[in-house]
Amino acid sequence: MKHQRLLILFFSVLLTVNGFADKKLKLPSEKNMAAYLMVYFKDDTHGLYFALSKDGYSFTDVNNGKPIIAGDTIAEQKGIRDPYIMRGADGMFYMALTDLHIYAQKMGYRQTEWERDGKEFGWGNNRGLVLLKSPDLIHWSHSVLRVDKAFPELANIGCAWAPEMIYDENKGKIMLYFSMRFGNAKCKVYYTYMNKDFTQLEISPKCILEYPEGKEYIDADITKVGNKYHLFICSHNGGAHVEQAISDSINSGYKLIEKRCDGEKSGCEAPTVYKRIGQNKWVLIYDIYSIHPHNFGFSETTDFENFNYLGHFNEGVMKTTNFSIPKHPAVILITKKEAEKLAAKWKLEMKFK
Repeated sequence: MKHQRLLILFFSVLLTVNGFADKKLKLPSEKNMAAYLMVYFKDDTHGLYFALSKDGYSFTDVNNGKPIIAGDTIAEQKGIRDPYIMRGADGMFYMALTDLHIYAQKMGYRQTEWERDGKEFGWGNNRGLVLLKSPDLIHWSHSVLRVDKAFPELANIGCAWAPEMIYDENKGKIMLYFSMRFGNAKCKVYYTYMNKDFTQLEISPKCILEYPEGKEYIDADITKVGNKYHLFICSHNGGAHVEQAISDSINSGYKLIEKRCDGEKSGCEAPTVYKRIGQNKWVLIYDIYSIHPHNFGFSETTDFENFNYLGHFNEGVMKTTNFSIPKHPAVILITKKEAEKLAAKWKLEMKFK
């Protein structure tokens, strides 16, 4: 009996330490949020950047416009693009990025423009994603996911671009979705699920949306509002622009609304959405790659039907204080403590309420 009691006590302690005792991890709610964290990259460095904001309008780079992580330290191709960040249900922070350097030949990282023949596999033709994980936004572990090696049927993919994530509450897993094509065919967005260690795919990717008439699209972003999932994409149907599809399900049944959501007159891509703290307002950001210098554009909505155009960074209400020419953004809400710790790490003089 004594040994049985000791065993019961041992396993009770073990379960509690590992977080499996009947309590679920309580994540900070919106009322606990005090700042906005933007992640982005730049073409000239192919590195990862962070910017903080107290109000969701004015953003300050934490490292004075320099990368916080150099692409050549984490990526097979020595460069990253298209960063995305999320807070996991386990309290950890997760990032997914494209493993691709478009100037690798010029930088001396390879002998050819692309890894493989451009006629057969098209622009970029990368096959990898970079995965990062952190408990505090400061210390990051990383791994490279070679999508083409995950399943035999993916061996000849032409690219794996712009990964994003969302937590599937029904499955209790992170759903990863990204742009992919086979050979040099048209791009679509595919979804899959990540393993517990956030290193490998659990299922072969499946297409999340078939665009009418087989048109190409890239760069998906999913935001859940109430019981609806809003999927924003970069449509290539008549130029590159942002459109929306809506579903009751996280990865199926999306109904496309063929109506432009951005306010641009030229090509844009990489849509992503964040909520304004304490307000019934969401901001849609997109990368305007077709203008020089590059910039971000912004539209705001309260109902996901009508979008109020806010203009570009530093040309309207949206501001940057110490950086320019950003590419492919994503924004999450963080707490005062998290923001202060991040600012202190990078010696950024910024106070949060």
